[in-house]
Amino acid sequence: MAAVKHSSVVLKTMKKIVVQFCPFESNVRPTREFLAVVGSERARSTNSGCEVTALVKHDASEPLVDVTYADGERLLMKGEKLTCSEMVQAFQSRCQAKDPQAKVKG
Repeated sequence: MAAVKHSSVVLKTMKKIVVQFCPFESNVRPTREFLAVVGSERARSTNSGCEVTALVKHDASEPLVDVTYADGERLLMKGEKLTCSEMVQAFQSRCQAKDPQAKVKG
């Protein structure tokens, strides 16, 4: 599963993550895997103040990940045509840019 591959996700610079999807759509798997990665106990332990929310809808809506950083900047990822790895990579690269200590460790 994706959670094993991406176990080093750090939510230190995050304020809120909202993952929205319709579970009955065929294109939702990568978004659900991303939710498993950021919602894992290990990832959440890196920032107990980060709110991770799943909005499960039954309206055939496009899967979305809306990330709000501590400085107010937002990252919106449309999960319909992205893989979990691509979402995690975009997420982590932005996190590393905002956290100088993450660059040293990574």
